[in-house]
Amino acid sequence: MSSTIMIVEDDFKMAELLATHIKRYGYESIIIEEFDNILDDFNKIKPDLVLLDVNLPSFNGYYWCRQIRTVSTCPIIFISARNGEMDQVMAMDNGADDYITKPFYYEVVMSKIRSQLRRVYGEYAPKLNERVVEQSGLTLFPERMELSFGEKVVNLTKKETVLLEMLLIKAPLLVKREALFEQLWDTHAYVDENTLSVYIGRVRKKIQSLGINDGIETIRGAGYRLIITWKKDID
Repeated sequence: MSSTIMIVEDDFKMAELLATHIKRYGYESIIIEEFDNILDDFNKIKPDLVLLDVNLPSFNGYYWCRQIRTVSTCPIIFISARNGEMDQVMAMDNGADDYITKPFYYEVVMSKIRSQLRRVYGEYAPKLNERVVEQSGLTLFPERMELSFGEKVVNLTKKETVLLEMLLIKAPLLVKREALFEQLWDTHAYVDENTLSVYIGRVRKKIQSLGINDGIETIRGAGYRLIITWKKDID
C-alpha cells in the first residue's frame, strides 16, 4: 500500500507542487486547506508522514507538531522560510524529525521523505517490540516519549527522551557533555553551551513531577549522572 503524505502549507501553489512531486514517486498526498483543526484532519487521514510549515494561520506549526505528538510518533518534517538556528532547535524540541528551509530543491525534500519512511516503516525500522529503559522503577518508553514512576506518567519531548535514555542506561555512571551534545544536536550546527543546561533543567522538572528529587547530579565541567535517590522508597 502506498504511503500517505499530509501537506500542511498555506502557500497553496507550493503545496500543489509538493503534491505533484510526491505523486511522481508513487505516494499519496493530501493537502490541508483549512488550518483551524489540523489535529482532527490528522486523526481522520492517519498519514504516514507530515510536511508542516511553521507560519500558519491561528496557530503556528510548532503548536500543531506538539498536538500531533500527543497521538502519534509518525515522521514530521518542517518546511519553512525561517532559517534561524533557534527556529530549527524549536522545531526539533517540539517533536519534529527534520527541518528544511525555503527555497529548497524538490528532490532534496523527496530524499528526506524517503529516508524518514524507510527509518520508521521500512528496512531501517525498529523491531515491533517496544523498547523499555528502566532503573529501580523509573521507566522510560522511548517510542511513546513517556516516563513513568509508580502510577504517575509524564510526557517528554524528543530531546528530553534522548537525554533521559542516555542517563538511565549509564546510571550511576557519568555521561559526558560531549556525548550528550553529539546525540542531541547535529554536530555541524552551533549550539550554545547553556542550551544543554536548559534541557537538563527541564528533565529535572519532569522527574520531580513524578515525586523524585535530586535525581540528576551535575559534575561541573564534565557532565551529568543519574543518582538513584528514590531506590529506598520502593525497596
